[in-house]
Amino acid sequence: MRWLTGWCTGAARAGAPVHEGFGAVAPIAARPLWGGPDPLWAVGDWRPEEIRLATLRPGAPAVVRTGPTAPDPVEDTPATTRLAVLGHCGATDAELAAGLAAARGGAVRHLTAWPGSYTVVLRSGTRSTLLLTDLAGARPVFHTPWGNGIAYATAALPLADLVGAPLDTGHLAARLACPESPEALGTGTPYLGVQQVPPGHVLGIRGGRPYLSAYDGPASAEQPRDEAPAVRELTRALLESVRSRVRTTAPVPDPAGRARLGVDLSYGTASATVALLAAAVPLPPVPAATVPARRTAGVDAAPGAAEAAAATWARNGAVKGSWARAAPRAPAAPEQLAAVTLGETEPPATLALAPDTPRLRHTVLDPDPGTLPYAGLRTDPQAGRLTDEPGPELVAAARAEARFDAGGTDHLTGYGARQVLDGHPARLADLIRAGRPRELLSPVAALAGADRAAAGVLTGALRTPLTVVLAAHRLSRVRYAEALDEAAARLTARHVPDGGGTAGSRSAVDLAWCVPGPAARWLSDEALSSVALRLRVAARKPAPDEHPGAHRARHALYRQARSFRTLVHAAEQPGQRLHAPFLDNQVVRAARLLPDDVRLQPGARHALLRAVLTGAGRTDLPPDWGRGPRPDRTAPARAGLRLAADGLAELFDAPLLAEAGLIDLPAVRAGLARSADPLSPAALAGLADLVSTELWLRRVRARRHGACWTGLPHPEPPALGP
Repeated sequence: MRWLTGWCTGAARAGAPVHEGFGAVAPIAARPLWGGPDPLWAVGDWRPEEIRLATLRPGAPAVVRTGPTAPDPVEDTPATTRLAVLGHCGATDAELAAGLAAARGGAVRHLTAWPGSYTVVLRSGTRSTLLLTDLAGARPVFHTPWGNGIAYATAALPLADLVGAPLDTGHLAARLACPESPEALGTGTPYLGVQQVPPGHVLGIRGGRPYLSAYDGPASAEQPRDEAPAVRELTRALLESVRSRVRTTAPVPDPAGRARLGVDLSYGTASATVALLAAAVPLPPVPAATVPARRTAGVDAAPGAAEAAAATWARNGAVKGSWARAAPRAPAAPEQLAAVTLGETEPPATLALAPDTPRLRHTVLDPDPGTLPYAGLRTDPQAGRLTDEPGPELVAAARAEARFDAGGTDHLTGYGARQVLDGHPARLADLIRAGRPRELLSPVAALAGADRAAAGVLTGALRTPLTVVLAAHRLSRVRYAEALDEAAARLTARHVPDGGGTAGSRSAVDLAWCVPGPAARWLSDEALSSVALRLRVAARKPAPDEHPGAHRARHALYRQARSFRTLVHAAEQPGQRLHAPFLDNQVVRAARLLPDDVRLQPGARHALLRAVLTGAGRTDLPPDWGRGPRPDRTAPARAGLRLAADGLAELFDAPLLAEAGLIDLPAVRAGLARSADPLSPAALAGLADLVSTELWLRRVRARRHGACWTGLPHPEPPALGP
């Protein structure tokens, strides 16, 4: 895990703070970026090009350094301004210098407009520090009071170590009950007293006191109406995000033998779009002195050959055996990308493009029962990696690790495309609020058609349109406070949707300001009451300055970005980087320009991505691209549950979730008994949330606390707080 940290103590003295007589405090194995009373460190396996510092002093041009090995020895003055950009940033040195100069006047939004995914720290003089989060939440910032100031970091766990924070069971209950509701989650974290800066905000610290401000507010209530300019901007933004990553991929061989670049290529049109865009960008040359000739499957590979691997999940019941890194590969031609897939029963239409794309080499990997979700429960549940926060990705970590291990040193994914591009069902109410009810016709007709095929003519022709339209009208009129009070009442009465039913009924449930998550059915009465209290308190606060559909869609994106971050912590290989171009600031901003009626059209995401590829010069897509049959995405989870039944029973024999009073243990055990049966996808998702939180709690309790810092006492493992 990589993170940066620092603090602003409000003290004028230099040197590291002293913690209650235990000596100077500093993170272990950290790289100092700047010193003084308000220091900044980078901790973990940062690449040199991922750390860029710019310094501007009076009467001198800005100086930009990449991958510094030591802090600037020149002492800061009140007129010195420093900029740190950590992560993947596509800005040139000249753009960083110009951005730093503009930021001296107080503007900061332009610092978030460069391609890539990165964290920005701006230090003005010796007493003021600004930290900028990204718009999606994939690059969060956390803070907590410490000493006579504020400590901050891009990970919550180190700050909990620093201050000895107990676990916040109230926040864990909110994550399980209402995982997309900011009214329940607030700005808290699983650690009591450690707060998260909301996405799209700036954490300012001056004189040791924090304040928050938005640098990029929510979408305007006046919705855009022009599709063509929005698609052009989306094409430009996504293409630039992919290009910047391909052009800066690691120019040295991977110690584990991975290819330089990997791209997911799957049933999803998002990963296929990223793969095809990446295949059109030349990889940077590799210095011949750093790449010795090596043998691949018995054939000498040419020195300097640029490789990439594209990994796809697939299932083939006829294939048995263990995971293979790849089938024997032919030598890679210069600039060639190798597409790696886990064998599918029915290859999707997108894979047919691989042979027609000269730079894509397609290799199939074979699955193994040991990589199914929940497979780790059959061995040692506490043996996995400890992530910063819990998330359902923990139960499928082995599956993701195997996939990414077969990928590249830099691995591109399509994560976040659905949340960035799709129309959330609640946006139907936004159309009514905007006085455009006729535009509900097409999306409602699509839902009715799907339900007619699945549940009969009566449901599709009458029940679905009536239910969805009535729910949309109700959401467009209901008061925010009234909606939250109703959600709180439903929680305490255990009226939790099970995620089953028709597409229309599921969309009608989503037409609300706050919707309980699928794991809420297994929480205890006390846990549900505490979450309901949070909702009732939030109902007394001012309503958001945006329509309910835009509000719900924005927080669904935040949840997906949080999941991607957990996936990175759980499955990213040493030295590897996982990338999600759809979560970049410029792509999120471009997607905001899409009109709601375009988002809500049937197949809108596939049509938008086809338009992006066409704009990028790829016009040979098959006619049924994005409209083919989809595999059963719950099949691996059901198979894993059947194999891990004994491990699950042991996990919930004496769970920490029950010790904390969070779950109704008899209900959970009853749910486990039928978990491998044909339950709804939402029920399986709720079970994944529950199991992953229990795994995370056990791993937190098993670790040695205070291990992130020197100069601290070593406290007992944190208690389960209130």
